Amino acid sequence: MKVRRVVAGNDARGKSVFLSDGAVPHRHDFQFLPGQAQSRVWFAAGPSVTTPPGDEPTSATGPVIPGPGGASFVIVEYAPDSAVDDPRFDAEHADTEFAQYAPDIAAASDPAEPGMHRTPSVDYGVVLDGEIWLELDDGAQTLLTRGDTIVQITGRHAWRNKSDRPATLAFVLTGTVEDAAGNPHPNGH
Repeated sequence: MKVRRVVAGNDARGKSVFLSDGAVPHRHDFQFLPGQAQSRVWFAAGPSVTTPPGDEPTSATGPVIPGPGGASFVIVEYAPDSAVDDPRFDAEHADTEFAQYAPDIAAASDPAEPGMHRTPSVDYGVVLDGEIWLELDDGAQTLLTRGDTIVQITGRHAWRNKSDRPATLAFVLTGTVEDAAGNPHPNGH
């Protein structure tokens, strides 16, 4: 999927202007898991400000998970689960590639249960194309199809694509500090 990013903001006089218009600067199509890709649309490590950043806020290998008060906008294409069952699938190389291009998500993942992860963020997602299953700790799953939305509040979860083609989801992750009772995030972040 080709993703176009249009950025609008204010010039020095306070007039709204287009700051940029083009392809997202950081997209990665995973070599060792065909059908898997990520497009980094925008990233703010901490609270957003009204002044546009001087430099590109995204990175090919930098964080996806924002800090407290921050936000991250990413579009993920999930390969069908059958790609992992393919005899040519190389799990070691796929894990290495994932750790290189999404190191903070890889670090938040549970090696004992592939795909399961928990991030210190509230994630807002929408299915743009295809279908995908959201799996939770207790094994409960729900099917999400095009147009369905999800709000994931720091819970441990996995995305399972049981179809025969990639599923595309857009996410905005917002960094958390603590829960409403003042308890730190379950990961200790």
